[in-house]
Amino acid sequence: MDRDNASDIIAFLAVARERSFTRAAAKLGISQSALSQTVSGLEERLGVRLLNRTTRSVAPTEAGERLFRTFGPRFDEMDAELAALSELREKPAGHLRITATEHAAEAILIPALARVLPKYPDIHVEIVVDYGLANIVAERYDAGIRPGELVEKDMIAVRVGPDLRMAVVGAPSYFAARRKPRTPQELTSHNCLNLRLPTHGGLYAWEFEKDKRALNVRVEGQLVFNGAGALLRAALAGLGLAYLMESHVQPYIVEGRLVRVLSDWCPPFSGYHLYYPSRRQASPAFSLLVDVLRYRR
Repeated sequence: MDRDNASDIIAFLAVARERSFTRAAAKLGISQSALSQTVSGLEERLGVRLLNRTTRSVAPTEAGERLFRTFGPRFDEMDAELAALSELREKPAGHLRITATEHAAEAILIPALARVLPKYPDIHVEIVVDYGLANIVAERYDAGIRPGELVEKDMIAVRVGPDLRMAVVGAPSYFAARRKPRTPQELTSHNCLNLRLPTHGGLYAWEFEKDKRALNVRVEGQLVFNGAGALLRAALAGLGLAYLMESHVQPYIVEGRLVRVLSDWCPPFSGYHLYYPSRRQASPAFSLLVDVLRYRR
């Protein structure tokens, strides 16, 4: 590949990724008109249209999508390698992008970063709260944090927390007029607070196990959320039963603001793991974060 084609493909990839000539030009540090001419020149040499342009949007054509899928990951790997080389200095530095659930971010990531970031001001971390199973390679994350049982087998996984347990809880005001469920099946007669998973768009099924018998219950209720914070606040307000991480609700149980039920149906399961692709070239900043997060019993 000659140098002109390489630079023109980089320009096209920026537009395809940003879906905007304006944003892509700003990232590349060139004018929007120059970027448009560069992409048009590439299309002319290839003899195919790569982008569909309207006054409001830019999107790859079928040919453009193929070019993006083929060359995008290769240039990303080159960028990662160059970034790793540039970070080979005495003091770790660089940008890290991590996906985690809200609870993992609060319970695992933020406490660890509080110990690291003040000592290393050149490290910058972006945390994206997401309840779906993000494809960290396609979505350009450095790593993700999820329970160990959810991590794909082709990923490197580092344990970063103790075993977890779920808890079904409700406010005393909720139980004032309702009988506490004794089995998961009885949840069908309760007003339950649901969580919608973005990956599949469906509602999360509450998972239970007792005496090696696993049981998933599709609960129903008046409210659906896409985050644990709002779900917890609704439970505290007496609006229904919630299914949340034990450590998330334990302080409220101790205070008497929440009442736990079905605890014998909620055994421990594999704790949080940091996971990342096996081919990832670890920068000093990333290696430092892995070491700080690593769970030590």
